[in-house]
Amino acid sequence: MENVADKVVVITGASSGFGESTARHLASLGAKVVLGARRTDRLTNIVRDITEAGGEAVFATTDVTKRDDVKALVNLAITSYGRLDVIINNAGIMPVAPLDADKVEEWDAMIDVNIRGVLHGISAALPVFRKQNSGHFINLSSIAGMKVPTPGGVVYAGTKFAVRAISEGLRVEAGPNIRTTTLLPGLVESELKFGSSDPDAQAAVLGMYESAIPTQTIADAIVYAIAQPKSVDINEIVVRPTSQEF
Repeated sequence: MENVADKVVVITGASSGFGESTARHLASLGAKVVLGARRTDRLTNIVRDITEAGGEAVFATTDVTKRDDVKALVNLAITSYGRLDVIINNAGIMPVAPLDADKVEEWDAMIDVNIRGVLHGISAALPVFRKQNSGHFINLSSIAGMKVPTPGGVVYAGTKFAVRAISEGLRVEAGPNIRTTTLLPGLVESELKFGSSDPDAQAAVLGMYESAIPTQTIADAIVYAIAQPKSVDINEIVVRPTSQEF
């Protein structure tokens, strides 16, 4: 993992789930991690654990719907470690419900976090990567960015299809010196499963997640993408339980 050690990695949504597992794993391999999320208490504990184990980590309270917060997180990486090698746009929410439930506020929240949050990460990191002439975007989409899970997952899928499209366009526009990876998880253990306020949808999601695989699988996939030689760009990775049909 020599291509992972000493890399400076920003992770949004780092207080739990995929983000937390990835932060801990990368730090154990010698990466310098810069963590952002809204739950400062959780970030404090994660950074303490990493540093006590001999790793390097800093954090900033970050709401990805706020462009200035994400820019400040990237700036923290620069001021702390002098550069930025990877940004993992991981923050996301999944309040699924049928369209008839008319959860407009939840639709808006998914658009703000799942799409705008990724765009804010791109906006903050791309100028840095251009200046360095190197960098790596890792954007979290979903299996729902490949197939619409209905009923209930229509708007969520729309946001994750958008992430996939944005990532592909970014890959082309970024050119040969900046890598772009889209990660599409299936049922992986995380707090996403608790996002729905619709009782029937929540029950269905919890039933599906009985076959979920550990978050470490996502951390491993991310490390695999980062560890490749700079001439190799892993563009998409799909990770799901063997029992998951879609």
